Amino acid sequence: MSKERLYIFDTTLRDGAQTQGVHFSIDEKAKIAHALDDLGVDYIEGGWPGANPSDTEFFQKGLELKNSTFTAFGMTKKAGRSAENDPGLSAILNSNTKSVCIVGKSWDFHVDVALGISKEENLDNIKETTKHFVKNNKEFMFDAEHFFDGYKANPEYALACIKAAYDNGAKWIVLCDTNGGTLPHEITEIVKEVSEHIPGESLGIHAHNDTGNAVANSIAAVLSGARQIQGTINGLGERCGNANLMSIIPTFHLKKELSDKFEISIKEKNIKHITQCSRLLDEILNRKPNKHLPYVGAAAFSHKGGLHVSAVQKDPKTYEHINPEDVGNNRNIVVSDQSGKSNILSRLKTIGIEIEENDPKVKKLLEEVKDREFIGYSYDGADASFELLARRVMGEIPRYISIKEYDVSVSKNSQDKIISRAKAKLEVDGEQIVCEGEGNGPVHALDNAIRKNVTKLEKYSEYLKDLKLVDYKVRILNTGTEATTRVSIESTDSQGKNWFTIGVSPNIIDASFKALIDSLDFKLFKDKAPASK
Repeated sequence: MSKERLYIFDTTLRDGAQTQGVHFSIDEKAKIAHALDDLGVDYIEGGWPGANPSDTEFFQKGLELKNSTFTAFGMTKKAGRSAENDPGLSAILNSNTKSVCIVGKSWDFHVDVALGISKEENLDNIKETTKHFVKNNKEFMFDAEHFFDGYKANPEYALACIKAAYDNGAKWIVLCDTNGGTLPHEITEIVKEVSEHIPGESLGIHAHNDTGNAVANSIAAVLSGARQIQGTINGLGERCGNANLMSIIPTFHLKKELSDKFEISIKEKNIKHITQCSRLLDEILNRKPNKHLPYVGAAAFSHKGGLHVSAVQKDPKTYEHINPEDVGNNRNIVVSDQSGKSNILSRLKTIGIEIEENDPKVKKLLEEVKDREFIGYSYDGADASFELLARRVMGEIPRYISIKEYDVSVSKNSQDKIISRAKAKLEVDGEQIVCEGEGNGPVHALDNAIRKNVTKLEKYSEYLKDLKLVDYKVRILNTGTEATTRVSIESTDSQGKNWFTIGVSPNIIDASFKALIDSLDFKLFKDKAPASK
């Protein structure tokens, strides 16, 4: 049975850029576009030339792509102007892309309220805009904005809008759920009805996630006849986001009931890079990845319950719908107060510790984990601290930097500026080293005290000079006079490695220092630093 071709259209650089707090530089746009091109998506929408200086410059510079078609976005011509004399259309033509994606109204309510023109004028704008780009040899896509809302309100007019584009040469008619309120069963019904008027091989779906159904709606549209899917990396987009291509692409590739019917341009070898692509975007945006994203999240293949872990060790299919390696991700056995021996053994194997099941050290480590979690530790998100604990129980962690004493003070000067100062006395090779630092908080001051004096540590200075504190979280575990504080720290280095450490104490400074020292020890251990004498 021959498969039907699906086309993947990425709009991260346009619709994704409309996310609150997101702004891409030209270099960042290029980096994302090349990652998508390497992945093998069919279309990359680069932005709206003429709408803002950054997008205009991005298109002027041009983009050399190997696999993807670079696409410009814009809007239908304004009423009262010819297509030839519309500056917006001219800017899109001058972008010199092979394809264009033009948005136009398909909901009569929007024509009346947002545009304030007659329904006939709107149809004329769509028709003339389409003819203009087709005449100039552009692959023309019509983005039918608010199509599903428009169809439910006035199906005859919504159909007339998309037919105005299709009948005048549009290659693609993209049905947009712009407000994101349409449900999968409605998508199914409407796309089937539309495909009686416009062939499915010319239909696309552009879903927003305001009901959490953008991916489901995209799949429903394809099963009902649509052959182009628009979306973004990680579901980026305004309000609740767009359909997440990092979920859609592997679903169509790895789910047999879909892969038997459809083929996409992304090859099997490239699917293995989809997790990397997902995390690249978060790196560029300087934000923490959502670890619970399907397929690509750090927790997507995490197992915590002892029964789950035991079963996964026998056969991963017991609790995994695909192999994590298929999407470039990893299995993670979580160690917590719910852990059994299976969790411990599996996690030890993951970090490279081979040990017999009946070794007393396994029992000792399990008891240590449960005792620590009883007083507030949580190793769910602190893999580095768990590895240090495990290797200390196994006798594998040497002594690096000893903390003899430290002092932290907080004061406010005459300009009402809060200043934190920290002084730490460390010991390396029997020699005591005094480190001092300032910061905008006590933890920042402690961190600076060590980091800005790293050269004093001599034998460890080269190992620690690229260490950076990325994130810091504090949680008060109980209330009252005996409140316990849990501090979590995320660290990174120049090699792009990230690790998480944890500290617990009734005192926030002490908890912070424990987490910070674990971070240093983990870095030194992983980089095979020599032990302190």
